[in-house]
Amino acid sequence: MPRDPDVAQRALAQVQRLLHRQHIVQQITERQHFAEDDARHELVSRLTHKQHEAELRAVIDDLHPADIAYVLEALPPDDRAEVWGLVAPEADAETLGEVLLEASEAVCESLVEALSHERLVQIAAALDADQLADLAPLLPQAVIDEVTQSLTTEEREDFRAALSFEEGSVGARMVFEMVTIRDDVTLETVLRYLRLFDELPDHTDQVFVIDRDDHLKGALSLNTLLVNDPDATVADLMQTEIFTLHAEDDASDAAQAFERYDFVSAPVIDRRGRLIGRLTVAEIVDVIREETEEQVLSAAGLREEEDMFSSVWESAKNRWLWLGINMGTAFFASRVIGAFEGTIERIVALAALMPIVAGIAGNSGNQTMTLLIRSIALGQITPANVRRLMLKELAVALANGVVWGTVAATFAVLLYFSAPYVLKLGTVMFMAMVLNMLVGAAVGMAVPMLLKKLGRDPAMGSSVLLTFTTDSGGFFIFLGLATLFFS
Repeated sequence: MPRDPDVAQRALAQVQRLLHRQHIVQQITERQHFAEDDARHELVSRLTHKQHEAELRAVIDDLHPADIAYVLEALPPDDRAEVWGLVAPEADAETLGEVLLEASEAVCESLVEALSHERLVQIAAALDADQLADLAPLLPQAVIDEVTQSLTTEEREDFRAALSFEEGSVGARMVFEMVTIRDDVTLETVLRYLRLFDELPDHTDQVFVIDRDDHLKGALSLNTLLVNDPDATVADLMQTEIFTLHAEDDASDAAQAFERYDFVSAPVIDRRGRLIGRLTVAEIVDVIREETEEQVLSAAGLREEEDMFSSVWESAKNRWLWLGINMGTAFFASRVIGAFEGTIERIVALAALMPIVAGIAGNSGNQTMTLLIRSIALGQITPANVRRLMLKELAVALANGVVWGTVAATFAVLLYFSAPYVLKLGTVMFMAMVLNMLVGAAVGMAVPMLLKKLGRDPAMGSSVLLTFTTDSGGFFIFLGLATLFFS
């Protein structure tokens, strides 16, 4: 049955309303005095609390694990602990494991801390090897040790393999559940084999054909399996030219392939060509979402994802790095202005006009930078086309500089029409706009490309560096030209 996409928002609103009402009820009951009958006061409090828990459970129980995680992330720590305290004892271990996997890392840590060792072991034991590897960094080592002892030899090998791959690689994202067959059997045999499963692994759109040494030979789509003669052999109908991934491949590159070719799943092989797992569209969606969130955070100068309701101290520390850099760049910009104090004192209009030069160039550079970061993420920037793209963006900046420089110069002339230096002021405004927009475009391209070359996220703090350059550069260009023209 399809799920309502708005169910999480409605559930969150209901939970918040119930928690708010419960807080009010608690305040009222605490103000009431039952001096004559303390037992009556205790009974009323207990009944009220049970009713409140029942109403909350009625909202939470029918939610998908992803929706439960969404609700928990949107609640302050005290309310989150209360709701989690209702979910954790009652829900089955598999559901709790899915909630922990869906929650952000910062929130997941607090949820794990609230669970007992025994409950964590139950949850971990209910996870698949790839899921356990995803959650392992947040679980106590004692829990991991106890769970791995209960795994089968094959599951233990899968778990260790999943942990061995670097974060961000295909191997770290692949799942081990898949259906494999031989090429010398008929389609009827394959159908009978599939009927032995209680259910097929999620996102199974094809079964993989392997030899006795697990080398991948091809794939047979379920569509081909269902519409062809049951007496035909797999070897006659399987596809031998199929898209494959290596465990060491970058998950971002795999995501681009999935998007381009509309894959549902793809086989993952090792260096010897043996089938070791598969990558599914569900994991790719997570890759794309996480990369998008990381780019947004990096562009704002945040070092890592934080719990929306984490302590003031933790949130402040997360934002220190680029705030400190911004402080330094702001002081630098102030010194640029200070170097031209004499010019500003003689031509006061410069103080009112120079923010325009910096602001417009900053916006123009940000447009260039956003386009470039997106192109880098899609793998469209290559050594063969980067020079042409840079020339094109500089030409765009020049054209925009001429157009909007003319507009800004016209407004400057109209605003200070009666001043004897009005024509010089308009000329300075025009030239500064053109030059600073060229600077903004150059920096908007250079910063992401440099970060990529250094192996860093191209979006990391790029907006902060761009703002610094267009502000300081804009002030220097504008005031420097004014000094030359009015000297």
